[in-house]
Amino acid sequence: PLPVGQAEVRARVNDTGPGNPPRLLHPPIFTHAHTHPDRIAVHGHDHTLTYHQLTQQALAIAGHLRSRGIAHGDPVAVSIPKGPDQITAVLGILAAGACYVPIGIDQPPHRRNRILTSAHAHHALITTTPDPDWPHTTEPIDLTTATHAEPLPQPAQPSPHELAYIIYTSGSTGDPKGVEITHAAAANTIDAINHRYTIGPHDHVLAISALDFDLSVYDIFGLLTAGGHITTITENTRREPTHWAHLIQQHHITIWNTVPTLLDMLLTTTDTHQLPSLTLAMTSGDWIGLDLKDRLTTTAPNAHLAALGGATEAAIWSNVYDVTHIDPTWVSIPYGHPLPGQHYRVVNPHGHDCPDWVPGELWIGGAGLAHGYRNDPHKTNTSFITTNNQRWYRTGDQGRYHPDGTLEFLGRTDHQVKIRGHRIELGEIETRLRELPDITHAAVWVEESGAAKRIAAAVAGTDSDAEKVRAELAGTVPDYMVPEHVQVLEAMPLNANGKIDRAALVRASPAITETPRREPVPPRTGTERAVAEIWQELLGVTEVSRDAGFFELGGDSLTATRVAQRLLRRFDVELTLRQLFDHPTLSQVAGLVDELILVTDDHDAPVRLEEGVL
Repeated sequence: PLPVGQAEVRARVNDTGPGNPPRLLHPPIFTHAHTHPDRIAVHGHDHTLTYHQLTQQALAIAGHLRSRGIAHGDPVAVSIPKGPDQITAVLGILAAGACYVPIGIDQPPHRRNRILTSAHAHHALITTTPDPDWPHTTEPIDLTTATHAEPLPQPAQPSPHELAYIIYTSGSTGDPKGVEITHAAAANTIDAINHRYTIGPHDHVLAISALDFDLSVYDIFGLLTAGGHITTITENTRREPTHWAHLIQQHHITIWNTVPTLLDMLLTTTDTHQLPSLTLAMTSGDWIGLDLKDRLTTTAPNAHLAALGGATEAAIWSNVYDVTHIDPTWVSIPYGHPLPGQHYRVVNPHGHDCPDWVPGELWIGGAGLAHGYRNDPHKTNTSFITTNNQRWYRTGDQGRYHPDGTLEFLGRTDHQVKIRGHRIELGEIETRLRELPDITHAAVWVEESGAAKRIAAAVAGTDSDAEKVRAELAGTVPDYMVPEHVQVLEAMPLNANGKIDRAALVRASPAITETPRREPVPPRTGTERAVAEIWQELLGVTEVSRDAGFFELGGDSLTATRVAQRLLRRFDVELTLRQLFDHPTLSQVAGLVDELILVTDDHDAPVRLEEGVL
């Protein structure tokens, strides 16, 4: 047992009460539509919706879904590009009494179909013509048609303990796993955050997170519950931080809510005191750098930084730490303390609480816990356990308690990783690789160099080259799960136990910042030499060939943002991340810079080319 003093501290920090009263997610939005019908609810790229317009469209969608035979609790998929249509679709599904299953439009058909099958989603709201691989077991429903249907007179009122959404995350068996969250669980988290930070009608969020990432649940229902409003971005600007900054300024955004990498990208691309409207920056889902607090204060002097944590299986967030200062002894931002109605344990392999400073597995309990995994009772019973009449979710994360009851996050305990906020099961990638033609063995791991991370893989049994393997894999998993480096081997190295020798594979893999082994071609022009200097500094490489690829050298979205800012300062030309991703070699980037300089000289003003997405 824990020492008495430590047990008392744990009991005190976990005495968070029963949580907020169980409620449905959608009724407050309809209440706001009744009391303030003309208040703006959603700003889109090309249109705006008031609360009245939003709820009327949602009721029409609900009526159409009911006419298709959809009943309370039925899952309805949503595969729609980012924008106001996503929000009306989700609200319409809940107004029909159903639960929504978000699927990104960029999901490969193979993986999308696995999700539809697993969820038993027999209907899906879409805005484009279904592709040839669309499964016959799921009826596609055109959103525009649905919004012109006969509306329901009132939104459905199922039990708060019915499912609100099912979000799929990467699964270790090779199949995505669906996390079932009830209205009551999500509402408990939302109400806790809104109360803590006094979110109200004056607040305005920039909704950047994808619909199938659970931060979007707060973007939608956190703000609309409070009578606030949402500005959406387009699919083409999901990775363009200069565009985000413009929207924050234009619409006086008050709330930022993303993974740390995207906040880092925003701060990298803005100048001092450019974002005075921001009052709250919430960041979660990954390791939070100690420099973010001071950088945020410089760029958004009125913004408070809130570091949150938890799991999709516990309704968005379960803990919070308000970052008011940075202790020089910290190695990372603390995990903090549980939210109302939620509880934490740090447990050893025998199920006993770990003393202060001793690492163990983080367990979450309380009002935010998921119902379970969709159609996977074995996984549910393994991950959700009951001890002493208390249900707990075993996160697979490592953490430890400090003597004052503050939690510290230490990383994962299993074969799961987090890269730029995406929770990835390496086993799912290995399974998909082994399903490719001729591949007999596959191993996947993560390589790190400082803050940079990349997925690497090795395969055996195929005559295909690495790029062909990557291209074939991209048809079965999202792009963030495609390894940046693939070794194609005749046979896998084995250890003394006859298992794949992963350590040998890692040793044989090029370093994360190592250029592929080919004769370097020196930069030829002044612009190429200037770009090479920027790459050398930001990527930590000593030599850059003019045909070297930015991502071959270890570049990522955040570093690309920094490159764009350096080019802007050096040459007074503005490149989008899309352009950098589409023209990855040194010579191509330098050529783009030269073209923009010519355009600027011709028109005597900077010109911004096409905005885009990664």
